Amino acid sequence: MAAVDRDLFGSDAWSVETFWSELAGIPDRRWYRVAAGDGDNVLGYVGLGLSPPTADVQTLAVCTDVQGRGWGGRLLDALLGEALRRGCHEVLLEVRADNAAALALYAGRGFATIATRSRYYTDGTDALILRRTLSRGGPADTSPGLPPG
Repeated sequence: MAAVDRDLFGSDAWSVETFWSELAGIPDRRWYRVAAGDGDNVLGYVGLGLSPPTADVQTLAVCTDVQGRGWGGRLLDALLGEALRRGCHEVLLEVRADNAAALALYAGRGFATIATRSRYYTDGTDALILRRTLSRGGPADTSPGLPPG
């Protein structure tokens, strides 16, 4: 996961230590899923920070060679379903203001921009803070294509 993160996020990538720190919070405060291909080939991953009634998308990444094939949506749907199962009523995230593909994915899943963090990323790009409200019986009740909780 750290190698994928470096490839996708460059100077903003998480270190191996950051990943281990995140994983140490499972199952109480963290939830992670990895989409794997043949062998140990990581296609993507998603991480959730839990502090009910609010949850935070810690990370969502899809390898460049499989982007555009629906993996981001499946991972995000699994995350939203888990947040709902854990009693969360809203999910927050930060995303680069110049990441059009991620913004389209999040908008398609009902996220709305609530704030901007100016010059948040190391290269000076702004971060947008997005929020999605969750409710029973909505699209977050399912997580197609990934194993349950």
